[in-house]
Amino acid sequence: MLKIAFLTLGCKVNQSDTASMELLFRQAGHDIVPFTESDADVYIVNTCVVTNTGQQKSRQMVHRAARKNDRAVVAVAGCYPQTAQDEVKAIDGVDLILGTQDRHKIVSLVEEAVARKRGGEAVRLDDEVRPWDDGVLFEEMAGGNEEDKTRAYLKIEEGCNQYCSYCIIPYARGPVRSRSLESIRAEVEKLVAAGYREVVLIGIHLGCYGQDRKDGTTLYDAVRAALSVPALQRLRLGSLESVEVEPRLLTLMGEDKRFCPHLHLPLQSGCDKVLRDMHRPYDTAKFAALLRDIRAKVPGIAITTDVIVGFPGETDENFAKTWEFARQCGFAKMHIFPYSMRHGTPAAARTDQVPDAVKKARAEALGDLDKKMQQAYFAENVGRVVEVLVEQPVRKKDTSDPDLVEGLSGNYVRVVFPGTADLARTVVPVRIVAAGVDKCEGERL
Repeated sequence: MLKIAFLTLGCKVNQSDTASMELLFRQAGHDIVPFTESDADVYIVNTCVVTNTGQQKSRQMVHRAARKNDRAVVAVAGCYPQTAQDEVKAIDGVDLILGTQDRHKIVSLVEEAVARKRGGEAVRLDDEVRPWDDGVLFEEMAGGNEEDKTRAYLKIEEGCNQYCSYCIIPYARGPVRSRSLESIRAEVEKLVAAGYREVVLIGIHLGCYGQDRKDGTTLYDAVRAALSVPALQRLRLGSLESVEVEPRLLTLMGEDKRFCPHLHLPLQSGCDKVLRDMHRPYDTAKFAALLRDIRAKVPGIAITTDVIVGFPGETDENFAKTWEFARQCGFAKMHIFPYSMRHGTPAAARTDQVPDAVKKARAEALGDLDKKMQQAYFAENVGRVVEVLVEQPVRKKDTSDPDLVEGLSGNYVRVVFPGTADLARTVVPVRIVAAGVDKCEGERL
């Protein structure tokens, strides 16, 4: 039995990939230990390259793993070796590299690397990370996370064909591939049987689910497959493009109360010129019209988004349009990212890069707006009765403080209300009574 330590950087898809790989090791009889342990047999860093910061941190964590234990095998997986394998190979102490393919083979690859190292063989990093081709299939790996039985992330789609001008992910993750409908239902059944209350369907380009099948299958069919499991209590969607929201998906959200009324629709910019430069598949008029349609069909829905500030060529006037458009959209939450130059993308070759200080100021201005919009969304929910999936007790500052628990409603409101630890991983009806700064207060019904 080997002691395997994972460190995961980046997105929910990466976290899902790690959970799947951990399960493979457990099934093979190995033990998963914290990355902080100094005597693990294997350290695996599942990396991120979506921004410069992500790639730099990935490199730092690989160096940290290599310093932990001279006897241990250090493996590097994910987007970093897929896009910069020569750079990863050059890091002293790396014994194994694995990109974003063949992760179902990781147990045998690690076992072989351990045997070589314990046998005194020199490290050979001569195996190439496979480049992408159109014939690659979806890796059917299990979902879930043994450390948290509240919410399971199930990856049903991999890859992206969009090639936005700023984004390296299509190069890291390859073309669109989709999990079969049969596998989606089977995995949801397993997750429910294991005790998970909520399943979140995720992907790199989730709205493109089914495009590779060429039989008319869409995300709607994937959602139907998941909801066909009667014991499933809640289903939520990860991020998807606004232009890929099907009307029948909204109808289903209104009909089946288990389907959480929450959509994460990346905007990226509220200026049409910048959207064209980004190679985004919509303009602000189309985006605004979709939001009106969504809110008319699903009242009270939470719409969250991503916005990039400081894209090359973005002027003060362009940013002002983004700020105003975001204000009009009234998002429940914005995730704000200063533009990060990614080598090999069209945007990185532009000569009109925006200074870091300007990006920082724009991010702060949008952050102030985000706080106001979140407060407004919370205020709209005061008086409503929502179903809250309890996650954990609230840590007390003093022993005399009342027992409180917190969790997330279906429509993406974090709620704190009186309750004890035994409520964890249950779905509780709660009336929201007050809007706080970053969460609401409620009373259990």
